[in-house]
Amino acid sequence: MRNNMQAFKILLVEDNPGDVRLTQEALKEGSFQYDLTVVTDGEEALAYLLNKGQYVTAPKPDIVFLDLNLPRKGGEEVLAELKSNEKTRHIPVIVLTTSEAGPDIMHSYQLHANCYITKPVDINRFIEVIKGIENFWFNIVTLPSYNQ
Repeated sequence: MRNNMQAFKILLVEDNPGDVRLTQEALKEGSFQYDLTVVTDGEEALAYLLNKGQYVTAPKPDIVFLDLNLPRKGGEEVLAELKSNEKTRHIPVIVLTTSEAGPDIMHSYQLHANCYITKPVDINRFIEVIKGIENFWFNIVTLPSYNQ
């Protein structure tokens, strides 16, 4: 459990502005303090996570919300690179996408996604899902600390 004053760092990898806004609204309704960073494509996500280019001083997120359908580099490629790199493989990745396709689900888990969630279309259900994610990952789970 972490200090109540310390905000959770969330990296949202999402190219759809509507889904970004919906996630922001859902997080606002939660009971946790958070710092949300949004990147809109797979290459930008990897630059952020690997501290390259403009993100050389970016903090490591506590958790990543990753869409699969991204421009420049797809979510599965991002996930594969993230989980194969010893500096980032410990960061929990929640695949949060519209795909309900069995092969996408299976491949995400084969690439070591920590969980796979299909985005609900209904806004109230989406808010419930985000609150469930928050409760599990920020209240129940013990996440690694980068200050050690």
